[in-house]
Order: sequence, then C-alpha cells, then structure tokens
Amino acid sequence: MASFHAPIDAGAARQLGLLLTGSEARELADRLADGDTLTTALRVVAAARRPEARLLLEAVDPGSPARSQLVAVLRAVEGARSTPTALDPLWTMPGHLAQGGPLTSSVTHLVDNARQSVTCSTFNFQRSSGLWTALQQAAQRPEITIRLYLDTAAADQQRKPWSPTTAEVAAHLRSATIMRMKKFDGSRVRNHAKFLAIDHRFLLVTSANFSWSAEYGNVEFGVLVDNRNLTEAVEREMLQAEDLLFEHVPVGPTAG
Repeated sequence: MASFHAPIDAGAARQLGLLLTGSEARELADRLADGDTLTTALRVVAAARRPEARLLLEAVDPGSPARSQLVAVLRAVEGARSTPTALDPLWTMPGHLAQGGPLTSSVTHLVDNARQSVTCSTFNFQRSSGLWTALQQAAQRPEITIRLYLDTAAADQQRKPWSPTTAEVAAHLRSATIMRMKKFDGSRVRNHAKFLAIDHRFLLVTSANFSWSAEYGNVEFGVLVDNRNLTEAVEREMLQAEDLLFEHVPVGPTAG
C-alpha cells in the first residue's frame, strides 16, 4: 500500500528558507536523514530561533514519520542558500607598495554598503580607524544590526587616549550590540579573532586591527570571501560561544 504524504505547506517552507542559514539547513537535513529526532536535530539552530524553526518544520511536514518531505525541503533551502565562493586579497603596505588587490582601508565601503547586518571582531579598536566613523553611521540606520566583539584587556586595562574603552565604544555605537571578553576557567581570554562580516554573506578575515596604522601604515594581509554559508557559520560560531566567553557592554553616556 502506497504511503500518503500530506501536502507541503508552501508558506511555511518559504518562511523556513528565510529563517535558516544554508549550513543550518544542511545539518538539519543530515541529522533527520540519519534518524535523529527533531529535538536533537534542532540543536544546530541558534537557541533564540529554535522555537520558530520547530513550528515551521512541523508545519512543512506534519504527517511523515520518516521526515522525507522535510529533508527534501531542507535540501532545497541548502541549495538556494549556496553561492559560489569568490576570493579577493586585501593588503596594507606603506606608501603605494600594495599592488595585488584592494587595500585594507577599503573595508569602510563594505560597511557603508551594508543592507542588513555588520558583525565585527577585533583585538584593538582605535578612534583613528575608518571603521570608527563608518560603524557609527551604519548604527544610525534602523535597518542595520551591528554586533561587535572586543578584547577587554586591550580596551579597558591598557588605557591609551587614542583607544576607546568598551563602554566608550558602546556609547559611540548606541544601537549596536557590543560584547567584551570575560573570564573563562578563572582567567580572561584574549580575543584575537579579526574579521568583518557583512549581510551574512561577505567575510573579511584579516591580520589588521581596527586602527589607522593597520589600515595605512603596517604590512597587513586579509582575504575577502563572498560565501554566505561560510559567513553564516562564522557568525553562528561566535554567537554560540557568547554565553561562555563574552559579556554584553551596557550603553552609558555618549562618548566623544
């Protein structure tokens, strides 16, 4: 006797495609195809989005114990979210010595052209950086969400007039979410991850800190990647580590 499958809820499938990243869709499909329960499979989705994801997944495929229709929909989401990878080198060198690709100083244009989100991570953030102004301007656009990860010791314990504290960064970017490192197993961890993610698609991984010297005077190298799955995976990894490694910086008085 042929098995009966309830029709797929096209509206729920569309919403699911908007909610999940490509890598989340792939991992969900893999786990469900391997026989994991929906509860277990959903662990690959960020905790804040799991309730909505569960409702949509159950709406897409309410009647198939094998979840075959749901796996097929998730594979479609994975395919729709996948994009070819494009790579560009970014250099900083003194004078006009850098010839092979864009310059590190051009990353401000990525922030200026963001449409949805900007996620940054750095060890050192200085007011001399072009990103100091670019991020503030982006933070004033209501459609942009900004998340910034900072090293606590570099900002708050090594006080220098040109380097803002984490509280001053939070005041400067008032609508942004500013995260700083906290102690883990009794000692404070340093944040040496240096990247910039734009619109969950473009990912710049670089040796450069956020400073004038890193953008114009040093020898620095980075790679700009156009790949949504990789960028989403990096952002998700940082989000999953937040509770253990970072703390939220409250917004205080406006900084100069």
